[in-house]
Amino acid sequence: MKIGHDHGYFQYFSPSCLDLFFQTAYFCLIMNWDWEKLQKQQQGRPGGKPPSFDDFQNQFDKFKQFKLPGWKFIVPIILLLWIASGFYIVEPDEVGVVKQFGQFNRITTAGPNYHIPYPVESVLTPKVTQIRRIEFGFRSSGRARVQNFQQGASREVPEEALMLTGDENIVSVQFIVQYQIKDAKDYLFNVYDPTKTIVHAGEAAMREVIGNGKIDDALTTGKMEIQVQTRDLMQRILESYKTGISIVAVQMQNVHPPEQVVDAFKDVASAREDKSRFINEAEAYQRDILPKARGEASRIINAAQAYQESKVRKAQGDASRFLAVLKEYSKAKKITRERLYLETMETILENPEVEKLVMSDDALKKSVPYLPLDKLPKAAAPREKN
Repeated sequence: MKIGHDHGYFQYFSPSCLDLFFQTAYFCLIMNWDWEKLQKQQQGRPGGKPPSFDDFQNQFDKFKQFKLPGWKFIVPIILLLWIASGFYIVEPDEVGVVKQFGQFNRITTAGPNYHIPYPVESVLTPKVTQIRRIEFGFRSSGRARVQNFQQGASREVPEEALMLTGDENIVSVQFIVQYQIKDAKDYLFNVYDPTKTIVHAGEAAMREVIGNGKIDDALTTGKMEIQVQTRDLMQRILESYKTGISIVAVQMQNVHPPEQVVDAFKDVASAREDKSRFINEAEAYQRDILPKARGEASRIINAAQAYQESKVRKAQGDASRFLAVLKEYSKAKKITRERLYLETMETILENPEVEKLVMSDDALKKSVPYLPLDKLPKAAAPREKN
């Protein structure tokens, strides 16, 4: 079927386009008549006859004669608005990623920019300096899994938190991963769902690191090393996928044993604390007693050495003095004997602690020797042999 298309604004359309439009309009009219006919039949009224092609032709000719007032001004305005839609502004914390027919074309920096309007080109402006975080093993109340950092109540997610350690224990690990966009092109075009990719990489990395260590490392002093190892492993995984994501930090929030065995772990922890306390007390006692013992030993050694030196020197002096006396005694024995006697008596008589009694020879002959046996120390009684 052919129609004229040399009237009004239809002269700007190709004949094939007008024919397609005419056929579609006629088909819609027939379908509409069939629906009205069905409704009238259901209501018990005759449906009438369908409109003929000539009736539709007449109606379409009248429609062709209609002219839109001011169309010469409206078309340029629409064209200008379409051209102006290509202007866009990139914020300081963003980069512009321009797509041309859906494919990457170029990167634009902060400030006003322009791209060919849609559908030729379109632009995405991801925030590349914003620090985002993903929660693992827990969810903050009333907030999404991916969010900016905020404090608040949380609920545990056991299917994510429970992990198996290298010494075959189960531990609940809650942690967050902070990341930012490093390469906007890779972030937007290389991975279908970057957030889900980070979630899978984070869970895999943390489970591998926890599985290679012991439960004591996760619960006590090994947290910092676990965080560093998990961050490095996640970064290697994401770089192998070319996701354009940089892992800023991995922070462990709450690490504890499962609720079913938490009492037993508390007992173990209490025993470890007691062990540490006893060790500290013993070390403190050791640090206190050892210096005293070393000082006392040094004092005794020095006193013994001094005593040894004095005795040796005194013996050497006495020996030298005896040799000198012997030499003089050999020259004049009688005189030397008398001198030694006088010197000895002088020493005895000069000593105030010695009780002295001077008697003549006659009195000495008449005296009876007396030995005070009651004042002498008694010898220890001999032990009985079994």
